[in-house]
Amino acid sequence: MDNIGAGLERALEQVGAFFVGDSPVQKTAREIARRLEDEGIDYAIAGALCLGAHGVVRATEDVDVLITPEGLERFKSRWLGLGYVNLRAGGKAVRDTVHGVKVDFLLTGDFPGDGQPKPVIFPEPASVAVVSGPFRVVNLPRFVELKLASGISAAHRLQDLADVLRLIETRHLPIEFGDQLDPWVRTKYDELWQSAQHPEDDY
Repeated sequence: MDNIGAGLERALEQVGAFFVGDSPVQKTAREIARRLEDEGIDYAIAGALCLGAHGVVRATEDVDVLITPEGLERFKSRWLGLGYVNLRAGGKAVRDTVHGVKVDFLLTGDFPGDGQPKPVIFPEPASVAVVSGPFRVVNLPRFVELKLASGISAAHRLQDLADVLRLIETRHLPIEFGDQLDPWVRTKYDELWQSAQHPEDDY
């Protein structure tokens, strides 16, 4: 088998493992969630795994964790060198050395998307976390709000807007759902909601 064929086969195996809940990403998420809970550190899973918890499954290669700066400091002081390493000195992200998966930490008080000041910030995890299986995840209104703020402010984050569109379609979210969101993102939600109201294609 040539390199392209072997690469495709590995990719398909990884995607298949993801959709049955047994991928390295999901194993990393379960382990880090357990360790954070054991240490009494507030957290909420965000990113594609949170998207899946809310009904739209999309394969991903990393784990996003909403955490406070203090919580991240406690986690690193306890676990660096014991299955996790910094991706770069002084940075937020770590790598799970057992499964080879990157863990991105989203810090309370930072700004989604381009990182520039805006009305929407990453909140305290304890204020937005809901239980979903083995995880605590960001609740749906705040998750949509963060996705919209990210996609609006960063041109390379268009996937975030696509994720919101899929949530609207899959969850049949009403236009009134936007009333729960910060006004800064509400217009974009309304635009995406209108885009979701297309008739089924007739082939």
